[in-house]
Amino acid sequence: MKFMLCALIALFVTPAIAADTTIEMLNKDADGNKMVYSQEIAMIDSGDTVTWVPSSKGHNVEIIASPNGMKFKSKNSKEAAITFDAPGIYYYWCTPHKGMGMIGLVVVDGDLSNKDDIAKAKAMGKSKKKLKALLASLS
Repeated sequence: MKFMLCALIALFVTPAIAADTTIEMLNKDADGNKMVYSQEIAMIDSGDTVTWVPSSKGHNVEIIASPNGMKFKSKNSKEAAITFDAPGIYYYWCTPHKGMGMIGLVVVDGDLSNKDDIAKAKAMGKSKKKLKALLASLS
């Protein structure tokens, strides 16, 4: 009986463990797509961390639109990690390759409430069409 009680208590008081998502910055993926992140939409929970890894040189991560006004810009060819605490959509790009469509989204807690704001965010070149498609896929 004591064992069962301890097991039940452990089940309900075990802390949630935050997850870590790794996204590679690539010159070309396995499908031949050029200047891409290995994951274009990352669906995560509050408290999770996304780590961008430069598998190819010359890339970075710059968050340009978010639900909480967060701004972030990593150095080229350097690993970057961010823990996300505010729900919503975060839009980022590779600064040198944004015109080539090297963009991505992080969606925290499945919250799409700032989708219209993200749709109005700056995009250039191939990123315009790609952002529209990524947002449409979230519906």
